[in-house]
Amino acid sequence: MRTAIAIIMVIVGLFLMFVTFFFLAAPLGPPIAEVYADPRVPFSPALFILGVMLIFLAGVVYELLPERTGD
Repeated sequence: MRTAIAIIMVIVGLFLMFVTFFFLAAPLGPPIAEVYADPRVPFSPALFILGVMLIFLAGVVYELLPERTGD
């Protein structure tokens, strides 16, 4: 069970990072002006960091959850 939870956390974190980086934070045009250099969504860097944190927390969850015994 802990393996499944950790894998799901990694997949969700990678998906969140991918979507945030390529669709929410990517500039709309060439960075010739400050308006084009800003991300599309103001809180997209926070979402990207949340994805990174989910990936690191997957290892913590895997280590802290007890292993299920088959007895």
